[in-house]
Amino acid sequence: MEVLKVSAQSNPKSVAGALAAVFRQYGKAEVQAVGAGAVNQAVKAIAIARGFIAPNGIDLVMIPAFTEININGEERTAIKFIVEPR
Repeated sequence: MEVLKVSAQSNPKSVAGALAAVFRQYGKAEVQAVGAGAVNQAVKAIAIARGFIAPNGIDLVMIPAFTEININGEERTAIKFIVEPR
């Protein structure tokens, strides 16, 4: 499964489209964000993606969790959102 990485400058509608495409292909998706701005954009993108997927009769839910990622050799804590159907 592809992991979508979101930054504070990410366009939520673009991320939502990518999220919907990954969800349609794999049946679930994972979104990662580091920092408050990135988490904000990720949550907005997931809300928009729910609207894209809802006409198919699928209700998306997200499960937040912490994860450790490596950025330029430095360990950082990120928030990952696992997006699944309900």
